[in-house]
Amino acid sequence: MTVARNQQICVEETPYYHIVSRCVRRAFLCGEDSVTGKSFEHRRKWLVDRIKFVTSIFDIDVCSYAIMSNHFHIVLRVGDASEWPANRVLMTWQSLYSLPLLCDRYLKGEISTEVELKKVKEYVAEYRSRLMSVSWYMKSINEYVARMANAEDQCTGHFWESRFKSQALLDKRALLTCMAYVDLNPIRAGMAKALSGSEFTSIKERIEQKTTWLSGFGKGENDLNFYLSSYIDLVDVTGRFLRDDKRGYISSKTAKAIDQIDINPDSWIDELKGFKSIGFSAVGTAEQLKEFSEKTKRKWTLGHTLKPQLE
Repeated sequence: MTVARNQQICVEETPYYHIVSRCVRRAFLCGEDSVTGKSFEHRRKWLVDRIKFVTSIFDIDVCSYAIMSNHFHIVLRVGDASEWPANRVLMTWQSLYSLPLLCDRYLKGEISTEVELKKVKEYVAEYRSRLMSVSWYMKSINEYVARMANAEDQCTGHFWESRFKSQALLDKRALLTCMAYVDLNPIRAGMAKALSGSEFTSIKERIEQKTTWLSGFGKGENDLNFYLSSYIDLVDVTGRFLRDDKRGYISSKTAKAIDQIDINPDSWIDELKGFKSIGFSAVGTAEQLKEFSEKTKRKWTLGHTLKPQLE
């Protein structure tokens, strides 16, 4: 049984969510079809370009992403557009979708009656809500890519599975673990041997210093409050141990950085290896999962429990 999205996403509890969207069986997001030999690598750029465009419109930021052969991961931070003025809401929404005639007239200053103004306010409230909605954000990405893929394949029907999977990240520790998990997906899957070869990932963009649109470090109240360079070092070292299947250790500098957000440096590698993205609706401590269940009005939440750190 599927769970209502409002029981999976509660921005009041956490603005951070890990999203996984997967293609239907035998559909290719990228990679090469071993049956036909056809390459679909160009579709990864389609998706990244669309993510960047949609992110520039919605009040939702991207902390990390990884585009795989038949699915993609993305870690999102949901913003708060509740104070956006009506004109901004309508003009922003118009960047993606057509506005009703009444809203067009409002933007041109042609509204003259209270009845019309009341209706415009209803539209504004709805669009403002959508600009903070993970569901609408994903819809704006996935529908666009599906249409392009189906046109290229000369077929119709579903390209993506019916629903994307969402996972609430309940604290900074969960956020860091999930971001590293996402950035290391190509290495874990054997698609790359090092971060420098992890094409179409946020970590590759950050290493090459080609991006100003990614978030997660220092902008928000719950963002990771250590240097981006420390994060890149952490992911790089972790990737080496994952690739070689070694336990390993991390440097004292990086250990100090992650210790500040209650992550035990000695258990970091094992904790990341044990991270699960499928089947869990939230990530946090047992107490946080309990509170999240209460906020989302569920009797229980199937979550990935992070073990308490020893003093």
